[in-house]
Amino acid sequence: MDLIIIDGCDASGKDTHAYKLKDMFERMDKKVEIRSHPEGDNLFGRIAKDALLKDGSAVNKLKASIFYALDVFRSLKKYYDDDEVDVLILVRYLMGTAYLPDPLCGISYEVFRKILPTSEHMFFLDVNPEEALERLNEREDREIFENYRDISRVRNKVFSIIDSEWHVIDTNKPIDETYQNIKKILDEKSS
Repeated sequence: MDLIIIDGCDASGKDTHAYKLKDMFERMDKKVEIRSHPEGDNLFGRIAKDALLKDGSAVNKLKASIFYALDVFRSLKKYYDDDEVDVLILVRYLMGTAYLPDPLCGISYEVFRKILPTSEHMFFLDVNPEEALERLNEREDREIFENYRDISRVRNKVFSIIDSEWHVIDTNKPIDETYQNIKKILDEKSS
């Protein structure tokens, strides 16, 4: 199975590009599963999403983080060794640790990086906070971390923990240009 990880800050285009990749792989007759955390098909994901849509209290942030992590573990348990899946695309995976307070952020990233499966196809979709906020203004529901201060803070944390195994993709550009950059890296790695 090919494992593709798509992480990024809020409004960076993670789901958009995950579904573009799914379409590409399905045209190659591959069975693709996307897990975009938090997922609504299980209790962990629903609790995490509910906490994200409430007020920005410390309790809701902690609840969102814990149940988000449980949702990720559930996805791995259910799909990682599934013989019927050719490509597993995990959206919002390791970089969820950047939402944790310091010093938990870096420690959690290192722990999860060691115990969770990784891939040579790990993409961090980077968008500047101003562009992210412009995109978020088009949405009906706003999550507790979807504000300039948190987007900037999380983005800075990501760049303090990210390592050279990640492909950082500038998503301030048009969707098709971003997609071509991702596709080019996938093509290079598979040849």
